[in-house]
Amino acid sequence: MSGNIIEIDDAAFENEVIKSSLPVMVDFWAPWCGPCRAIAPTIEALEQTYSGKIKFVKVNVDENPQSPTKYGIQAIPTLIFFKNGQIVEQITGMVAKAKLEQAMDALL
Repeated sequence: MSGNIIEIDDAAFENEVIKSSLPVMVDFWAPWCGPCRAIAPTIEALEQTYSGKIKFVKVNVDENPQSPTKYGIQAIPTLIFFKNGQIVEQITGMVAKAKLEQAMDALL
């Protein structure tokens, strides 16, 4: 995993995501999930591009059931984009990098 993608747990969610001064992309994932692993390099590349403008966090849904339940995560990977503590966009499954870039640009 690259430099600035932060692994968080349910306890840290409020501080790291909801109260963040930067927009946040949350990656809900699990180690056994093939598509989650497949999309990881794309997310890492985006993190390099948007570093300092958007915060990137990952939540392991197996270890942290509260956050996925709260946000109605039915399938993984699910990426939720937050700005000022509010959900701006939600993307589920493997998607093209361009679609993720559009969501990132909408946050800024």
